[in-house]
Amino acid sequence: MTPRSLPLWLALVFAVLCGGLVAVQSRINGELGSRLGDGFTAAAISFGSGLVILTVGLAIAPAGRRGLARVRDALRTHRIRWWYVCGGAAGSFLVLSQGLAAAALGVALFTVAVVAGQTISGLVLDRVGIGPGGRRPLTAARLVGAVLALGAVTWAVSAQFGGSAPVWLMILPFIAGLGTGWQQAVNGQVRQVANSALSATFINFAVGTTVLLVLMLGHWAMVGLPKQVPTEPWLYVGGAIGCVFIGVTALLVRQTGVLLLGLATVAGQLVAALLLDLLLPTAGHVLAFSTVGGTLLAIVAVAIASIRWGWRRTPA
Repeated sequence: MTPRSLPLWLALVFAVLCGGLVAVQSRINGELGSRLGDGFTAAAISFGSGLVILTVGLAIAPAGRRGLARVRDALRTHRIRWWYVCGGAAGSFLVLSQGLAAAALGVALFTVAVVAGQTISGLVLDRVGIGPGGRRPLTAARLVGAVLALGAVTWAVSAQFGGSAPVWLMILPFIAGLGTGWQQAVNGQVRQVANSALSATFINFAVGTTVLLVLMLGHWAMVGLPKQVPTEPWLYVGGAIGCVFIGVTALLVRQTGVLLLGLATVAGQLVAALLLDLLLPTAGHVLAFSTVGGTLLAIVAVAIASIRWGWRRTPA
């Protein structure tokens, strides 16, 4: 079954599962960064290991190499703009904002700012038609779903609010959220041109890895190399999870649109985070009722935003 013929409800289920993978990846990469004492190095390792996996995939999959050739030809003939292949830079900026703002803001405010940016980005990009699914109207259901999703995330993390960080510092994660929606849209366009999710994912990881390597080297120049490298294999599977997430969402965005894809992945992150807190709690963290309630509300928000009242997609 192709993404184009995939029922919307099933595409949203896959998107929720992808969001769950992000929560698992965040837990793994966070632990790796803690063990290394260097979040930039942890992010570069995650992206770099994913790039290695994808390079092996291209070596054994001729369809992926043909996809890269199609993208190269499309860039040469200006069928797509050069910035369509720079989606991986948005992921790098998200990592940068984590390093600069997450500790000062706290996880709660940081998450709310990212989701706010991602939600607004999804609404605008769908309306303009940047994604591969074309233009999608700004309906009441989509607006209500977007507002509910933002409220759900705020409620889910409300138990973590605190601190006196300046509000202006939320600008960085907000911009990172805007970039996340844009990344999903352009990756979907690249996948459509390449006719290969492998090709689109490889390009995303190649760009992201390049940016993160530069940031890592700059960080090393200022503070030095990590003093120890953990040996547990599970700490290095974040890149493989990222490959699955980027590849699947590049396939799904044509069917779901940028907004619904973003809302569904956010809901999946909350569900997975809730399960992780229940099954593998971290020290000093207590599961709050607001986390459960916010997670359920996020699922309701996705259901409301997916309601269609006779509208049809129009080509961009």
